[in-house]
Amino acid sequence: MTENTYSTAVREIPEEERPRERLARLGAVALRDAEILAVLFRTGTREEGAVALAERVIRHFGTLRSLSLASIEELMQVKGVGRVKAIELKAAVELGIRLAHEKGEQRPRIRTAEDVANLLMARFKQCETEEFKALLLNTKNEVLKEVTVATGGLDAALAMPRDVFRQAVRDAASAVIVCHNHPSGDPEPSREDVRITERLRDAAEIIGLRFLDHIVFGDGRWVSLQERGLL
Repeated sequence: MTENTYSTAVREIPEEERPRERLARLGAVALRDAEILAVLFRTGTREEGAVALAERVIRHFGTLRSLSLASIEELMQVKGVGRVKAIELKAAVELGIRLAHEKGEQRPRIRTAEDVANLLMARFKQCETEEFKALLLNTKNEVLKEVTVATGGLDAALAMPRDVFRQAVRDAASAVIVCHNHPSGDPEPSREDVRITERLRDAAEIIGLRFLDHIVFGDGRWVSLQERGLL
């Protein structure tokens, strides 16, 4: 299929087949990725319609994940994507992340490592560098707060136990679960991950906090050190 195949303007498409009309009639799930993006763009350029522009943007970045990670400046490097379209796209991506993160009005309750994975997987997928987070829980194991403790690698975070537990004490947390990601995509815990887990476990015991788990996230996968017997 050639580039010209995609050059049809939205106004030349039968009204009932236009992305917005199809979304209203069939629901968003019926639309292709490019059509959903075209709905966000609303308009194309003088040379191509919104769908054609959306197709080209997706091809430029290769995957939706790469597209979602692109900065406003990187999006604007694609011909036809101005500052307004780039900002609208970043806002839509962030809204999707927040929706995936939201668990309703009630505080999410953590019963298993899988509960943590369901809560944080979408957020960690957006991280290009290593990021360390802590979930602060109450006595019912409900999430009081999610805290970002360190970014850019764990080796440099020598004060991490102090940083994690200072926040936990301040928020009157009863328990803590820590998580971090491996940008390589492989969630297999490293020796440093195990060493940090032991330090956190020992520090939590001293101050009377329950240290429940350390979970490592990869590309769509995760490993619980508690389930591995490494806690």
